[in-house]
Amino acid sequence: MAKPRPHLEKPTLDKYLDRITLTEEASHHVMKPWAGVGLGFLFVILSMIFASAYVSAQPGYLIIIAAAAIAGYMAMNIGANDVTNNVGAAVGSKAITMTTALIIAAIFEIAGAMLAGGRVVSTIEAGIVDAAQMPSGQAFVWVMMAALISAAVWINVATWSGAPISTTHSIVGGILGSGVAAAGFSSVRWTELAGITASWMVSPILGGIIAALFLAFIKTFIIYRSDKIRAAIFWTPILISVMVGAFASYLALIGVEKVIHFSEATGLLIGLAAAVITLPLARPLIAAQARGLDNRNQSLRILFRMPLILSAALLSFAHGANDVSNAVGPLSAIVANVDGLAILKTTYVPLWVMLIGAFGISCGLLLFGPRLIRVVGEEITKLNPMRAFCVALATAITVILASALGMPISTTHTAVGAVFGIGFFREWYTRNSKRRLAYVREKTGQTDFERRVRHSPDEQQRRRLVRRSHFMTIIAAWIITVPISALLSAALYWVLSTLFI
Repeated sequence: MAKPRPHLEKPTLDKYLDRITLTEEASHHVMKPWAGVGLGFLFVILSMIFASAYVSAQPGYLIIIAAAAIAGYMAMNIGANDVTNNVGAAVGSKAITMTTALIIAAIFEIAGAMLAGGRVVSTIEAGIVDAAQMPSGQAFVWVMMAALISAAVWINVATWSGAPISTTHSIVGGILGSGVAAAGFSSVRWTELAGITASWMVSPILGGIIAALFLAFIKTFIIYRSDKIRAAIFWTPILISVMVGAFASYLALIGVEKVIHFSEATGLLIGLAAAVITLPLARPLIAAQARGLDNRNQSLRILFRMPLILSAALLSFAHGANDVSNAVGPLSAIVANVDGLAILKTTYVPLWVMLIGAFGISCGLLLFGPRLIRVVGEEITKLNPMRAFCVALATAITVILASALGMPISTTHTAVGAVFGIGFFREWYTRNSKRRLAYVREKTGQTDFERRVRHSPDEQQRRRLVRRSHFMTIIAAWIITVPISALLSAALYWVLSTLFI
């Protein structure tokens, strides 16, 4: 074997440059998280400057500017934690990329907040504590300030812990804690609080059940059929029309309630009309899209991709219309009551306040959202476009049902519950479905398939389709959200009232 020819130059410089390159890459990897923190801090500063341009001549303007900074921080945390429910399933199913999901969600969150937002979350409208029992308007300002800070901090901690929680429940806990610290336990509206507590259990269970039922329907009538494409051409337009109808009702009852108010019956009729109109439009589109597709599951994913993208956009719009109030509601209450003379029952949210909330949510989503998007979409259970479609549809339907019943509900709990419902149903279906077993026997010709798929307990544990560690972490975070926010808010109110009242 011929020896390689020796090089005249020594590769010392190349090795040195390689070391520099590796060092730079390592530095960029370490500094990347801090870049997001720096940009987030810049947004908080800009929120203060923006607020000062509107309130510099108003009494107590320094308090308003500080509250604007905290509201901007709260809005970013909402974007980082809560918006993941809207796009997590779509990203996890590979229907859209992370970048596309972030852009869609950011645009529609802003649109929803600015076009249909404005609901004030305060002790008055939320009904958590009785505002009439507050010592003064100034005390009410510090109640809102403490609630805003505590909720924002807890959501931040939950986000970095990888736990999607309800931002609404966080602000409710904050208002509860500081309200009790200011006016005592007698000020709490326990009936309203009991309804919110009930929704913690009902919404994820109902979302999981509805998502599992839709997935069972798809598996029965589309996936495990000898001619999948023909079955999909018939049933997919019907599912799409149900989705459009559900989201039409969702937007009518919840998304645009402050622009125009519809009764529950009218909202449902709007959804029904949208579904009827959609069905004849969807059939030729699906038929054209299915032309030439192979008779396999991979082809079915193509047919569900566009409806899933549409659902992510609509959920983001509705979320922006509603949950922006968790950040701007307390800020709006502070603006109205900062003079400390009386407690004003304000329902008007200034435009500059809405802008801070709307752009803060999108800023938090773009800077910190990918972390929880991956948890919801990829780490709980494996999703494909059909399963993700069931999650989105179950979320919308559950929220509509809760609205019709007058029950306060968390879209976070509903969406995450739907993801868990999909995973647990797949575990059960894989072990117990006779249709699936017959289908596999027919396709593979393996008559001993049922005997061969039985595994030892250890192997069954390894093959579980839902990560139990995430399940326990998320449930624990849900349980402690209100108590943690309340305790932190009460402590903050005590400090603020001691210093400033």
